[in-house]
Amino acid sequence: MSKVSYIFLLCLCFLSLGLCNGGELRKNFYRLSCPQAEQIVRDITRKNVATNAALPAKLLRMHFHDCFVRGCDGSVLIDSTANNTAAEKDAIPNRSLAGFDVIDEIKTQLEKTCPGKVSCADIVALSARDSVLVQKSMWDVVTGRRDGRVSLFSNVAGNLPSPFSDFATLLKVFSSKGLDINDLVALSGAHTIGVSHCGAFSRRLFNFTGKGDADPSLDPNYAAFLKTQCPNPANPDTTVGLDPNSTLTFDTHYFTAVNQNQGLLQTDAALLTDPTSARIVTEFQSQAAFFEQFGKSMVKMGGIEVLVGEEGEIRKNCRVVN
Repeated sequence: MSKVSYIFLLCLCFLSLGLCNGGELRKNFYRLSCPQAEQIVRDITRKNVATNAALPAKLLRMHFHDCFVRGCDGSVLIDSTANNTAAEKDAIPNRSLAGFDVIDEIKTQLEKTCPGKVSCADIVALSARDSVLVQKSMWDVVTGRRDGRVSLFSNVAGNLPSPFSDFATLLKVFSSKGLDINDLVALSGAHTIGVSHCGAFSRRLFNFTGKGDADPSLDPNYAAFLKTQCPNPANPDTTVGLDPNSTLTFDTHYFTAVNQNQGLLQTDAALLTDPTSARIVTEFQSQAAFFEQFGKSMVKMGGIEVLVGEEGEIRKNCRVVN
């Protein structure tokens, strides 16, 4: 066999494994091009988490919002400009996103260390994982994502579930991204940390059916507490913890709360309206079961419609297309 034929066959073999042209996500993608990449992301992320305990919820939410609109391509990071006055970041569901400064800090250091090698999309995926401080990393992040060049306000509607969505709508949105009911319930468990603005749930307290009533599926004592935090009309700047038991600790208390009719959002309560989903909620009160599935679901979510190989670009500044 000639040397050329051998190389051709070897490349075909690697193609079948997704390795020949760098066209697939894989572990340690930057092993040769930027060996320090993942350590830099981890160090800067955890340094910021140490001084801002609310950061993990923000970075997880950023990753979710990025992946559900145009795939995990870092497009949610792009700022509006004179040529693109309506970027994703300015859509209503994204206006409350935070943590962009941490992504900027990581990108700045990576550009100093290995310019033009590490994508903003990978930074978002890695920092979300590294921000969740449990006994060990809950999932492996495969890397090799490329950055998108398009970020449009108009792409957000219909791709991100509303906090007012019913179960059928939630499942439809998740299914459209290749995620199943286990992923839906597990990823909802990210609400074990973080907060929500009063406007996202005040209707459940004061005008659920348009008749000045409360949502009957909401625990009355919890509803009474929420009314003290969010009197009517809702102050858009006031926030309440998504998990009434522990808003800063990544644990299973969220699922206990949902089972006690103390899910803050309609989407939380909706998990009990489907028999299969309700069963999974109960199962995920086990830390082992929840952590295992959450890790699997984060890996699946992190692979939604990714750009790889020669697609997209590696942005020099995560806020601006090259």
